[in-house]
Amino acid sequence: MLGQGGHAALALMLLLLLLWRQAAPIEVPQDPKILQDLKQPPTIVKQSVKDYIVDPRDNIIIECEAKGNPVPTFSWRRNGKFFNIGKDPRVTMRKRSGTLEIGFRSGGRPEDYEGEYQCFANNEFGVALSNKILLRVSKAPLWPKEVLEPVVVTEGSPLVLLCNPPPGLPPPFTFWMNSAMTPIPQDKRVSMGLNGDLYFSNVLAKDAHTDYSCNARFLFTHTIQQKNPFTLKVQTKEPYNDTSYNATDPYGGRRVAESTPTFLSPSGSESSKMVLRDEQLLLECIAAGLPTPTIKWFKKGGDLPGRKVKFENFNKTLKIINVSEEDAGEYVCMANNQLGSIRHSIFVQVKAAPYWLDKPTNLVLAPDENGRLVCRANGNPKPNIQWLINGQPVDSSPPNLSRQVLGDTIIFRSVQMGSSAVYQCNASNQHGYLLANAFVSVLDMPPRMLGPKNQLIKVIENNRTFLDCPFFGSPLPELRWFKNGQGSGLDGGQYRAYINGTLEIKRARAEDEGTYTCVANSILGTAENQVRLEVKERTRIVRAPEHQSAIRGSTARFDCKVKSDPSLSVTVAWTKDDKPLQLGWRLRKDDESLTIPNVNEGDEGMYTCTVKSEIDQDTASARLTVLEEASLNPSVSSALPPDRPDPPMDLDLSDPAARSVRLTWIPGNDHRSPITQFLVQFEEDRWEPGRWQDLSTYPGDLNSVILQLAPFVNYQFRVIAINSVGQSQPSRPSPRYKTSGAAPDAIPRGLRGWGSKNDNMEITWEPLLDLERNGPNLHYNVWWRLKDSGEEWSNVTTVGSKHVIHNTQTYVPYEIKIQARNEFGAGPESNVATGYSGEDKPTDAPTALRVSKVESTTATIHWKPVAPNSVQGEFKEYRLYYWRESSLVPGLVVSKEKKTKGFFSTVAEPSGILSDLVPYSKYKMFMVVANSRFESPPSNTVEFTTKEGVPDAPKFFRINRRGFDTLQLEWDKPLEPNGILVGYLLKYQTVNGTRLGQPQFKNLLPNETEFTLRLPDRSTRYKFFLSARTQEGAGEVFADESPHFTNEAYIDQVDIATQGWFIGLMCAIALIILILLIVCFIKRSRGGKYPGGGCVTGYAKHLVRDKKDLPLDPVDQKDQDGSFDYHSDEDNKPLQGSQTSLDGNVKESDDSLVDYGEGGDGQFNEDGSFIGQYTVKKDKDETEGNESSEATSPVNAIYSLA
Repeated sequence: MLGQGGHAALALMLLLLLLWRQAAPIEVPQDPKILQDLKQPPTIVKQSVKDYIVDPRDNIIIECEAKGNPVPTFSWRRNGKFFNIGKDPRVTMRKRSGTLEIGFRSGGRPEDYEGEYQCFANNEFGVALSNKILLRVSKAPLWPKEVLEPVVVTEGSPLVLLCNPPPGLPPPFTFWMNSAMTPIPQDKRVSMGLNGDLYFSNVLAKDAHTDYSCNARFLFTHTIQQKNPFTLKVQTKEPYNDTSYNATDPYGGRRVAESTPTFLSPSGSESSKMVLRDEQLLLECIAAGLPTPTIKWFKKGGDLPGRKVKFENFNKTLKIINVSEEDAGEYVCMANNQLGSIRHSIFVQVKAAPYWLDKPTNLVLAPDENGRLVCRANGNPKPNIQWLINGQPVDSSPPNLSRQVLGDTIIFRSVQMGSSAVYQCNASNQHGYLLANAFVSVLDMPPRMLGPKNQLIKVIENNRTFLDCPFFGSPLPELRWFKNGQGSGLDGGQYRAYINGTLEIKRARAEDEGTYTCVANSILGTAENQVRLEVKERTRIVRAPEHQSAIRGSTARFDCKVKSDPSLSVTVAWTKDDKPLQLGWRLRKDDESLTIPNVNEGDEGMYTCTVKSEIDQDTASARLTVLEEASLNPSVSSALPPDRPDPPMDLDLSDPAARSVRLTWIPGNDHRSPITQFLVQFEEDRWEPGRWQDLSTYPGDLNSVILQLAPFVNYQFRVIAINSVGQSQPSRPSPRYKTSGAAPDAIPRGLRGWGSKNDNMEITWEPLLDLERNGPNLHYNVWWRLKDSGEEWSNVTTVGSKHVIHNTQTYVPYEIKIQARNEFGAGPESNVATGYSGEDKPTDAPTALRVSKVESTTATIHWKPVAPNSVQGEFKEYRLYYWRESSLVPGLVVSKEKKTKGFFSTVAEPSGILSDLVPYSKYKMFMVVANSRFESPPSNTVEFTTKEGVPDAPKFFRINRRGFDTLQLEWDKPLEPNGILVGYLLKYQTVNGTRLGQPQFKNLLPNETEFTLRLPDRSTRYKFFLSARTQEGAGEVFADESPHFTNEAYIDQVDIATQGWFIGLMCAIALIILILLIVCFIKRSRGGKYPGGGCVTGYAKHLVRDKKDLPLDPVDQKDQDGSFDYHSDEDNKPLQGSQTSLDGNVKESDDSLVDYGEGGDGQFNEDGSFIGQYTVKKDKDETEGNESSEATSPVNAIYSLA
């Protein structure tokens, strides 16, 4: 159990972790304007290699370059001591550099300068170190003089000729040659070992020579040293004849004793080998025996890593490149011939010099910010980590309260100006070391804009648009965007502001045009820049060229009509078959077309019209097919239109290979349109029999192609021809062709590790496609282990696409990899991926939830975060649940639907802004912390009230015309008043075309919802703007225009029959009618030639025409073009003197002219005269003596008298 001290240390670690995560390091942009003013510690940018071997014939150059501001100065140490360059005339240092040059023109020996060198780059902000550079001079010693006795050996016996080359630096490359400088032939029987010795598994009589010479080539000096030659004498039991040698009987019929295999190298039954990670492993087994043994290699407990293994030197050498820890183990070489076999085990250990897991990087912080440097390295054995500051161990440097070293991590808290330095991390073990410099620079710089000033951006309408505003400052400024100098910042809805200063407009529209201002603000000042945005209409081809055929000698024309933004200039260019079209005396181009007169065969091809503006372009293509001249015989096929081609014929397979075959066919008739493409399809009978799939396409001038195929598939093929008209029918299928199986080539995709429960991890992947199986019995090898644990891999073999690991810890990372395998072998291994075991419910809830700075629509919230390990999963966000409890407006009912907002924050004192609140409302909220699957218990619930705001627009706003000179305005209060309404503001002004008159204002009480406006002239039109007001001001405006005045509209429902002027007018009309009827009657009784009916008809005709001068009905009668029709529906209208009933229906008055017809059935024709029954009765009266009994109207009474 942890004691009190353990708990305190754990709490300190968690506190430091939270403090570190409070601020991210600042990334300094590589902008010359910033870099020239930026003060930074030195950084090593170039240095010589650690193991530096030089040619003694050249001058020695030891490189060391560094950058920094101010420019660094340089010094060197040699063998751990200060190297005084000024005292040695042979040594110079390049200007503004630390590179050393050592010259020997005036004498001296390069060997005198061998040793260990280290460069120091220094300025006022710190010291950076180079690696320790071990300088050695290349050596090519002579072969020691020796007298070699002849080597005598019995035929059939093994032999080793020793080379023993002189030790050079670097070691020489050895090879064997004879006196004619011809290489000694090597084969399964005779070969050179890794140490340079020449091995004979068994000696033949023909091996007897006097000039076996070992040679050593030294790389730096480009010289070859030759050892004194060996003389080899072979003793045979029977005479040897050179002419009797042949390969099938190398002993020429002589009897030579055979022998079982023995190892010449290595000796014994087992040996060991150590190799470093990422280097190459060379294992060698050379055996003696007669007949010559063959060598085979195995690895116990597994297979040889196929993609990394190579067999060399006639299988005697096993080479593995890029060795990793998985390559350790026991390797067995077996030598056998017909008499027996022998084995040798080689135990391989893989060690590792240090290599980086997390290399420290430069850290730029603002004053009072936090940060960390991490130096993580691995190796075998585990490397030791040592921190230095400016080249001195951190332990011996003066104490610094803002810095704490915790193993491989240095944590900085509340750094201050003047604490800049360069830190070195040294990771070392017995096999090597790593040294990395990383500076910590504490920087304060006011905000600065890095982009061009007042940039003009032109974009296409409806496109996604980005406005860039690169900026820098330390501490990192907050950047906000404004449009046309107004608003409270653009972010949300149509806009999205990125942390790097870019503003995204999701879909640019015409109303988005304007001047956008970005403002960067920090405690050190403010900087701003402007971007002018212009939104343009898209450039497009509205009438594109179409495929066409033209008879040779005729004229062809391609259309290309363009529509674009009027403010953009566009260019139209034509290409033929993707090459620029040369417009000359024959080809003519105008703004909307390309004309090709006198068409010939050379004009055939694909024509493309490309329209470009400065910001976009559009293209369209069409093919021209040239036909032969039309014959006098109209049935000649050359004059026919082109058609689809016939299907290809006679498919043939040849040149079979493991993964390819040649397919040949005969094209069908192209029907006057050249074949442009062939589509090859395949069908296989194992996975999806009967389904044809596209394999590849080929140009139309080919009819024989090599098809690239997958293993273990039984194919058949068919071909489709394509021309400008379309596709042919498929050809008849080819014979089937079956490819042989192979190991999988593909790596399973989508490898993923995730937890479905809190104590498991599911490893899933996408199964290989059917055509990727390459063979039967497909299964998958899956490996996993805890990440960075160094433990052995666990593995399983499965045929499914999922494997579940149980009993895991909650949310821990695993390394996982996968490999597909079938009966023919294993495929490649995947890269190592990282998966995580399952998540659990977070145990801790956020605490101390509170609000501050509550405005009408926003509130700033604060809370105390949870410990990272309590999340028990991938931290997603702090999730705030909030809802509108009630409105402070009396009687307003609100929805209490819960809403959420997420905050991603890892700082010690997090906060966020809750926006889109409704003003003048009471809210409640609580917070949880969420991982990918679960939420924590809720925090404390907080209530707060938003301030009063400006109201929404009125619910509706209507304009009614009540008379010639009156407008009635009606509205309703806003759905969301956002406060206590104090009234309405009505603004109105006259409208004359596009000109607006002087605005007039009217303040109205909050309980008023209508307003009457008297018009100075009935044709005057107004534009109205109505908004509700609270104490915070006027809200959203509802705007509308009054309707046009018409002669038949907007009359109030007034009963004009009760008006005195109307009654007088009607009485006068009735008197005139009576007088006229009496006159007509008198004339008739005296034999006048006009019957009374004609008199009445003429008068009625006059009356109806005059009717147009009377006032109009309340309903407009308009034609389709909007004009008024004073004749339509005339038959159905009452006269204007009719009385209007209370329900709006028109009823006939006692004076109606209908009564002056016959029984009310009289009608007006289109010119206003009576038709119908009146005409019939008139004829009847003249022939029958007017026997009508209808005397209810004055007209009928007169007829009775007549």
